[in-house]
Amino acid sequence: MSFGRELLLQADALAREKNVTRDIVFSALELALASALKKRYLEDVDVRVAIDRNTGNYNAFRRWKIVPDGTVELAAQQIQLSEATQRKADAKPEDYIEEPIEPIDPRRIGAQTAKQVLLQRIRDAEREQILNDFLARGDELVTGTVKRMERGNAIIESGRLEASLPRDHMIPKENLRVGDRVRAWVKQIDRQARGPQLILSRTAPQFIMKLFELEVPEIEEGLLEIKSAARDPGVRAKIAVFTNDKRIDPIGTCVGMRGSRVQAVTQELAGERVDIVLWSADPAQFVIGALAPAEVTSIVVDEEKHAMDVVVDEENLAVAIGRSGQNVRLASELTGWQINLMTEEESTKKQQEESGRIKQQFMEKLDVDEEVANILIEEGFSTLEEIAYVPINELNEIEAFDEDTVNELRTRARNALLVAAIANEEKVEGVDPELLKLEGMTTQLAAKLAESGVKTRDDLADLAVDELSEMTGMEAEAAKKLIMAARAHWFENKETA
Repeated sequence: MSFGRELLLQADALAREKNVTRDIVFSALELALASALKKRYLEDVDVRVAIDRNTGNYNAFRRWKIVPDGTVELAAQQIQLSEATQRKADAKPEDYIEEPIEPIDPRRIGAQTAKQVLLQRIRDAEREQILNDFLARGDELVTGTVKRMERGNAIIESGRLEASLPRDHMIPKENLRVGDRVRAWVKQIDRQARGPQLILSRTAPQFIMKLFELEVPEIEEGLLEIKSAARDPGVRAKIAVFTNDKRIDPIGTCVGMRGSRVQAVTQELAGERVDIVLWSADPAQFVIGALAPAEVTSIVVDEEKHAMDVVVDEENLAVAIGRSGQNVRLASELTGWQINLMTEEESTKKQQEESGRIKQQFMEKLDVDEEVANILIEEGFSTLEEIAYVPINELNEIEAFDEDTVNELRTRARNALLVAAIANEEKVEGVDPELLKLEGMTTQLAAKLAESGVKTRDDLADLAVDELSEMTGMEAEAAKKLIMAARAHWFENKETA
């Protein structure tokens, strides 16, 4: 049946008006016609309409999806394979069987439902095109006007684009009103959302990094780099900057003449004070800079736990901690290291406790007296693994030990480790292999978990961070990462579904 020249012209006009492709308009018309044709039937049937894009003629078909015998659930839309092969010899599951049906005059699809299908499809396509145009520009910041407030969230209008700024992503002390000019970072794109598909944030660390990119041309030119940022929105922030160009002072460049650049960022962030820190490849040096203005006395780095014990004197302790722990928390977020602040007295006490624990382990596992254990500790050995596997010459350099003693110590250390490994292997019997594959999981850790009844990924994923820390002695950050790794397959399954 022919749409007629008038309808073809109307489709072209709609495509131009809504800034969508001609094919999208025809697809919408096909859905509208199919919706109208379905009304002929009492059952919920499946109808397909195909429009010739050049002539306007269209054909309509009722169709059934082919499913294996005995699995038909919707008789109006499905047909079993044995019946389908009688109509079509090469039929196979997941294909369709179709039969032509009488078309209707498209000018009669005045039913409200059909109109809604047409308009909604065009609106969706128009919105998708606006979003794609924005994404093609590569912008990460949106500047617009507050159009309206919805349940505390601000709807931002920027040209033809609409975005949502959730209440929990607004800077706490600012009170946005309709008509206010707002700038925010694009946190998320939700193509399934019925409302605005761009989700914005003014509290994310990335927002302050993008603001400095706008204010500091050297960043865009590649002469300066912001490595990381941490924020207490509206109150205080820290950014880490770095340059390979020795002619540039990275901190002074970000501050600007008379503080003009950093003040512009602070003004945008409702008065948020910004500390600019020099980034360093040396983690300890980076942490010292991040804790400024506090002065650090010494640092002990624990690579395994990704933590640092930072010693400051009594006078600097309050400054290092900051109001409500703000300074040390931001420094930890900025550097990615867990920072344990302590005084020299506390540090000495902790070292003595640690030394006592190591000494007790050496005396027990190596079957040696206190004197031998103390010698090993004084020479820098802290684990059985070090004694068992460090190059033999390092042990031979200990003046108090002869060659026979060194060999005996290595043998006893390796035997102790072997016994522990066998014990752990027995404990992890019955543990889900997928749990053992998780990043950060060890046989020793799995054995501890198994003792508490945690034997699968889901068992681990159901734990809270504090529960896992108490169960295993892990630091909170490491426990959080392990739990998130255990939960990863949940999200993968959702995406697949």
